[in-house]
Amino acid sequence: MAKKFIISFIFMLLLFSCKTYNVLEEEQPSRNMKDFSFDPNYEYKIRKDDKITLSVWGQDDLSVGSVYGIYNSNEVYGKWLLVDINGNIEIPKLGTTSVIGKSLPELKEEIKTKLKKWLVNPIVDVKVLNKEIAVMGEVRNPAVIQVDKDQNTLLELISKTGGFEMYANLKSVKILRQEGENVRVTNIDLTKMKDVPNQNIILHPGDYVIVPSKKSKDFDKRVSTIIPFTTVTSAAAILINLL
Repeated sequence: MAKKFIISFIFMLLLFSCKTYNVLEEEQPSRNMKDFSFDPNYEYKIRKDDKITLSVWGQDDLSVGSVYGIYNSNEVYGKWLLVDINGNIEIPKLGTTSVIGKSLPELKEEIKTKLKKWLVNPIVDVKVLNKEIAVMGEVRNPAVIQVDKDQNTLLELISKTGGFEMYANLKSVKILRQEGENVRVTNIDLTKMKDVPNQNIILHPGDYVIVPSKKSKDFDKRVSTIIPFTTVTSAAAILINLL
């Protein structure tokens, strides 16, 4: 009951907060599919609430959740550094370090450079444990899927859920992606793609995929292109409530 109230409250707040981007407006044309093509220059950027492990070879006292150690470095059993609301983590010996918006290679090189004050040619590894893509709706096993790669195909993610259900509306698959303070909602019609595997629809960590049911005839008419001032998780909760 409380969960439904919270979702309804968020939905009403978004509904009246911005007339231009009302979530009940008619859907705008889909964005160019280039937004979902493979980008050789794309790198995941660290975000607030990310869980980061730091591994320094031969230096257990400087490591947190080390991949070089005997202890687990995964999200369930391991240790990690949490990116706080200000975008910082506390690194042993180095103290408060700003990490938000940095790629993993950038952070790795920054830490290596700072550690050279005490170590000769330090070997450093940095990993984000909670890189995830959620697939919801009319698939056999809806799930939040952990991914190691920065770029993953839609078919890879769908296959990990066991495939589409009988009533999946393949004409209106939604992809939600965070863009600054807003969430971009893109509609993809998989029935119009003659060779879907070669379309190479690329998803990034943090994306949400929602596969509506054919029974939800009004779903498309009730979803706008942009949901303002929210997160992908909140937007997905709103859209799932509309199914």
